[in-house]
Amino acid sequence: MIRVAIDTNILAYAAGVSRSPADDGKVADARDLLRRLSSRARLVVPVQALAELFVVLTRSGDTRDAARDIVLRFHATCVAAESASGTLLSALDAAVAHQLQLWDALILTAAAEAGCTLLLSEDMAPGFTWRGVTLVNPLAASLDARLSGLLEG
Repeated sequence: MIRVAIDTNILAYAAGVSRSPADDGKVADARDLLRRLSSRARLVVPVQALAELFVVLTRSGDTRDAARDIVLRFHATCVAAESASGTLLSALDAAVAHQLQLWDALILTAAAEAGCTLLLSEDMAPGFTWRGVTLVNPLAASLDARLSGLLEG
């Protein structure tokens, strides 16, 4: 089964984080996307994304207990992609070679090491491919062919 990694921003929308009225549609879209993908792909969440989600949730007004519960639910329903020392070293190389933010490079590297072919993210460069993982914005007006094919399959 294909493995699809999920970045923090998609997790945050799925958890209900809406910072403006324009985000309300993204919340619904992210929830629908993850629901549909759960039967067609193995969902992978890099540990870095889970940690970032906790911070986003608490900064958005959730209590630490509520944020912890949300993170634990994602951890229980998805495969957690660990970050080890080698993951960090590879992420450093990606950050330097491709001008990526280190935390994004760490998420991308963990996704690659977990065998993912897609990384769903709203804020990374769509179409960029590294170590077999292609970045896809699942909330874009025009859906990437790889993702739409997976959703239709």
